[in-house]
Amino acid sequence: MNARVLDGEIITNQLDDVRAYDGVRTRRILAFAIDYLIVGLLTIPFAILVLVLGLLTFGIGWALFGILVPAVAILYIWNTLGSADQATTGMKLMNIRLDRLDGRRIDGLTAVVHSVLFWAGNVILTPLILLVTLFSDRKRTLHDLLLGTVVSRTDR
Repeated sequence: MNARVLDGEIITNQLDDVRAYDGVRTRRILAFAIDYLIVGLLTIPFAILVLVLGLLTFGIGWALFGILVPAVAILYIWNTLGSADQATTGMKLMNIRLDRLDGRRIDGLTAVVHSVLFWAGNVILTPLILLVTLFSDRKRTLHDLLLGTVVSRTDR
């Protein structure tokens, strides 16, 4: 068994420790800003490639500009959040990670679905999806509740 005692409380799992969720909401927002700054910077070299492709195909390749940012974001999420660290670069800087409640690892597909549900929730409900964190256990958002995931701190 992997139990430990912390402040007189028996903790069997990191996800059972309420201290793992202190400041998670603020850290998620800051990680989001960092990650999409990175996605914006990663989009620049791909945009140059699409520009050249458009010139070579007499403008037909420029149609790829419509899917460029979502494609770069999905590749970024798949390769970072879906990695063994289960965290994007922004999440690593904020010392948080995404975990599944069933204990399994986050794979690339789950990471992408998590991100797509986040954006779909923002389109439908605007940023009000963050209000769910005020009332849910473990400060989980709507897409966390739907996927059975939780964001916790790695430094606790």
